[in-house]
Amino acid sequence: MTGKVVLVGSGPGGLGLMAVRAQEAIAEAEVILYDQLPGDEILATLPESAEKIDCGKHGGDHTLEQDEIEALMVEKALEGKNVVRLKGGDSFLFGRGGEEMETLRAHGIAVEVVPGITSAIAVPESVGIPVTHRKFASQVTIITGHEDPTKGESALDWQFLGRTRGTIVVLMGVKNLGKIAEALVGNGRDPATPVAVIERGMRPDQRVTVGPLAEIAAIARAQGVRPPAVIVIGEVVGLYDGTPVYKP
Repeated sequence: MTGKVVLVGSGPGGLGLMAVRAQEAIAEAEVILYDQLPGDEILATLPESAEKIDCGKHGGDHTLEQDEIEALMVEKALEGKNVVRLKGGDSFLFGRGGEEMETLRAHGIAVEVVPGITSAIAVPESVGIPVTHRKFASQVTIITGHEDPTKGESALDWQFLGRTRGTIVVLMGVKNLGKIAEALVGNGRDPATPVAVIERGMRPDQRVTVGPLAEIAAIARAQGVRPPAVIVIGEVVGLYDGTPVYKP
């Protein structure tokens, strides 16, 4: 009998922010393919009886490539195993969960999805920055920062992003922060727009670096900002005052 795969988003922090169904699925799993982003607290709870396969990045190196991960999920499910694919945040927001679901369905494998709280909203919220606010932002756009804005065929509409007055949240954008800022300013965004770069969100060693859009890349370099970080661009950043609103 073919097994089932559960795509689990573990949320932005420890066990307290993980869905009950996510914890149930992990407890029932016979095979767990996991990344590092769920964090040590969650990874420490993985059942000893389960086969655990590290699929994360270490120092920028992929332990397994995406096609290898998908092949393993298919293989284990076809063996009749209950499989969990465990990721940080939400699997369907830049987590490649949609691709994994397609592959599993193509092989006739049952898929369950357990949503997770995305860091794109939770991390800014944890430092007192709402991504929407009646006075400042009636829309929020979440983009990947992994894409180089200067490449010939960008999948992002930088003209729209430069014109919008809503909040922009960038995930995986530290490396390209300078290029992202230049692209936004070059397409009409006010150079004085406030930006917050939140490193290691919702962890005890979380750090926030704030500055205007035109200067944020230089400020981040001077502060030694490193990934993982969530970048928030927009007037809502002005609500940040350094007062903690979430305790890890």
